Amino acid sequence: MTDPTGRDAVAAVWRIESARIVGALARYTGDFGLAEDLAQEALAEALVTWPRDGVPRNPAGWLLTVGRRRAIDLYRRRSALDDRYAALAHDLGEGGDAPDDDLLWDPDQIDDDVLALMFVSCHPVLSREARVALTLRVVGGLTSDEIAQAFLVPTATVQARITRAKKTLGAARVPFAVPPAAERAERLGSVLSVIYLIFTEGSSASSGGDLIRLDLASEAQRLARVLARLMPDEPEVSGLLALLELTAARFPARIGPDGEPVLLEHQDRRRWDRPAIARGRAALARARQAGRGLGAFGLQAAIAECHALAPSVDATDWERIVLIYEALGRLAPSPVVDLNRAVAVSMARGPAAALPIVDGLAAALPTSHLLPSVRGELLTRLGRTDEARAELERAVALCGNDRERTLLEKKLAALP
Repeated sequence: MTDPTGRDAVAAVWRIESARIVGALARYTGDFGLAEDLAQEALAEALVTWPRDGVPRNPAGWLLTVGRRRAIDLYRRRSALDDRYAALAHDLGEGGDAPDDDLLWDPDQIDDDVLALMFVSCHPVLSREARVALTLRVVGGLTSDEIAQAFLVPTATVQARITRAKKTLGAARVPFAVPPAAERAERLGSVLSVIYLIFTEGSSASSGGDLIRLDLASEAQRLARVLARLMPDEPEVSGLLALLELTAARFPARIGPDGEPVLLEHQDRRRWDRPAIARGRAALARARQAGRGLGAFGLQAAIAECHALAPSVDATDWERIVLIYEALGRLAPSPVVDLNRAVAVSMARGPAAALPIVDGLAAALPTSHLLPSVRGELLTRLGRTDEARAELERAVALCGNDRERTLLEKKLAALP
């Protein structure tokens, strides 16, 4: 007789421990792609065994042991007895159950494995889409179906990206290790960008019927917390964590009862998540204490902190936000940063001061609905209704998210 709760246990353990398991297998085998395959095989075996025989005393250790035995079987098939097979077999104690001390992992080694896993999954040799898919798969523990559902793409597309990513890493001979200090800064930027990209898609979905995908945003927050624990002395890691916590704190007030977006000026700030704000401010304080100045994520977190501390839109320190956006634009130039700065300028100095900034970004954001949306808002405030209508119509045509498009259509209908 099978135990249906066994499958739930497999899912729970995998989500929590998958990064450690894949990381440990990658260290044992020296092959990142093989390690992920072995971990998936162990997962498949658990889905059969645990509902039938019960959940083992140490579930994560069980999965690791099965993965290592699968590695031994693979190497046996490749060679009668090569050095690697001999080392693995001796390490495991082939032929019997793994000893208890095999299941007690060294916490320092676990941390190194997970950190190395993050750096490998986000290696610059991979495309942005491949980094996201691989990170969610091997570090986040999400299935291909879950990743596909989150990004609204076919499962086969996700599977192909993961397969190509592993082949690319193998062809490039990327070692499974935390990169040396000389390379770490550049590679860390890739890791942070991937986590931020995952969170951005979760917090403001680019397409589909939901404005916020909490599961995706929450996974990015979890990854950021893991990274902050592993690299507590890196200010930009703390800056990213602060940004994610402070942004997510507004989620409860961003969606109305009907599922429609609620703009910042209409949000009930009593619904903002105060513990999340406290966590975000604490992370931002750690980034500031490093004494190296805030990076791009830290500056964005500082902007989010301004909003978190303000009792209302009118009482917000918009001049300070403008200054921070100017600093961010010098540190990490981007048309989206300039567009956000224009919004802050409009709040601090009026729409007439902001409109030239927006007009100068037309060539840089030709397919984004954000630019005509902001321009339409500024023109509305200036009383230039016909021009505002044309901009909002263009924004509606370009917007891929159903909820956000509905909001734009309401703005359009409200014009005189």
